[in-house]
Amino acid sequence: MNGRNPRAIKQRLESLADAGVQSLPKRGRTATTLSAPVVPQAEPPRTAAAAPAGDVADRVRSLAILRQQVVDCTRCTELAGTRTQTVFGVGRPDARLCFFGEAPGADEDASGEPFVGRAGQLLTKIIEACTLSRDDVYILNVLKCRPPGNRVPLPAEVANCRSFFERQFATIAPEFICCLGTTAAQSLLQTTEPIGGLRGRWFSFGSAQVICTYHPSYLLRNPAAKRHVWDDMKLLMAKMGLPVPE
Repeated sequence: MNGRNPRAIKQRLESLADAGVQSLPKRGRTATTLSAPVVPQAEPPRTAAAAPAGDVADRVRSLAILRQQVVDCTRCTELAGTRTQTVFGVGRPDARLCFFGEAPGADEDASGEPFVGRAGQLLTKIIEACTLSRDDVYILNVLKCRPPGNRVPLPAEVANCRSFFERQFATIAPEFICCLGTTAAQSLLQTTEPIGGLRGRWFSFGSAQVICTYHPSYLLRNPAAKRHVWDDMKLLMAKMGLPVPE
């Protein structure tokens, strides 16, 4: 195995398969299916230069202040009255890439962290398939409180939370934003176009380049759509300068 950990290789291949990757390139050969014991031979991912320590510290402080404002928020009476806690966001304060979802679910409401349930576990596998980790990115939602019964956020609720997520993006200043699902895409881009029509195209939000794809919870109900998400992730990786498996 050339010094590689067989268990780590197996876990890597399983993550790629769960994320919808169908094959991996092997140097000097045609693509091989995921069942074969191979690992992609790619150059290390290109990453942006780290932000100066003082700049990162300033972002951490700004996000901490904003987090407390979210904790204290009662703009949405129903959500403030039914939440266990607010769910602000998690990740690198200077991340190049942010993943932007809809709203917390039951698991997120209990833990205070976005994307920790089944959909979150799938998102982690998608991130890993992109040669990144959750520690490399920032993850946040449109709403900071769980809607009762996990219903779709109401327009007034999105409007009440808009200043929070806009200030998060302004503080982090990502180069790229990946919108997960209809609510996130329509809220950020302020459009009524469905997610199917937004996929495969690039948009702008401030200085960030925006790509849209299906929400991981949709993939749990419709596994065949994983291949579409993988197509979107390949577009994202190419734009970011990351190695793109086939």
